[in-house]
Amino acid sequence: MQEEDLLKLDLVPEGEISSMDESFPSGNAIDPEKENHSESDKTALEELITLASKELSQRKEQLNNEIIDLNNRKLKIENEFKANFSGQSDEIARKVKGFQDYLTGALQDLAQSAEQLELVVQPMIVKPSPLDKEETIISENTQTSPIPIAETFKPDEELIKECLDQFLSQPDFYAEPWKFRRSLNQKDINILSDWFFNQGGRGAQPSMGTRSKNIILSAGLISILGELYGDRFQTLVLASQPERLGEWRRGLQDALGLNREDFGPNSGIVLFERSDALVERADRLESHNEVPMILIDSGEGNVGIPVLQFPLWLAFAATPEEIYEDEQLL
Repeated sequence: MQEEDLLKLDLVPEGEISSMDESFPSGNAIDPEKENHSESDKTALEELITLASKELSQRKEQLNNEIIDLNNRKLKIENEFKANFSGQSDEIARKVKGFQDYLTGALQDLAQSAEQLELVVQPMIVKPSPLDKEETIISENTQTSPIPIAETFKPDEELIKECLDQFLSQPDFYAEPWKFRRSLNQKDINILSDWFFNQGGRGAQPSMGTRSKNIILSAGLISILGELYGDRFQTLVLASQPERLGEWRRGLQDALGLNREDFGPNSGIVLFERSDALVERADRLESHNEVPMILIDSGEGNVGIPVLQFPLWLAFAATPEEIYEDEQLL
């Protein structure tokens, strides 16, 4: 069979053989159109990748700028929070706590007063005419002339100075209730000595600079009066702001070892916002032969004359710095 095929090829003309070769392309030949098409697709893909990378870079830069801006705003807000709120939070908490303590004590005092309220009408007592016993009244007035309470400090000068000397020593934090548990410096001792022996137990003294120092000085005064009068005297504190009364309650409670029960209308210390209520209470004490001791807070700019008629009172005169601070806090 191979020999026959070769014979047939020999019989074909040479021109026809060349045309046949052209009509059957070789398997190794490359199409130019396909090659150009692939190169254009590759170029377009590279341009698309470049554009996407550029957009991603711009978006990344924009997000970084936004993050930096947000961090700056966060720091600014934190600084404003610290400057505007944290500096006042302690003062706000102190005011709220003082008002809460005062309100609790006031409600307890009101409940105790309501329990002791006399609902039975007292019978009217008709006193005899002064004209009937004019001579008797004149003789009694000449025999029993009242002795000012300020003069009683002279016989007790030794006891008072002994107490003042004890206040200069180390504080006794475990002393009995109504005993002074703190210590004073020589300046405080001089103020108390001047109040006892020069002012006769009634007068104003310069403030110690802060309300807490005034309270400690007053606690020492109350301790000495307790040694002199026992249960015959009651301390009346006048401060027109609830938070100030709260400071007085906490300060005296700490310096004298007291409980909440020691603050009330029938206890050793009574707190007042209004001077008229204080005067009414002081009059009632004197009518029962008891001694009212009045302490006036340094924040009281004006003190009524009826308050100053009683034999024992101490008013703290505020410094300009204290007045400015109180005005800032109101």
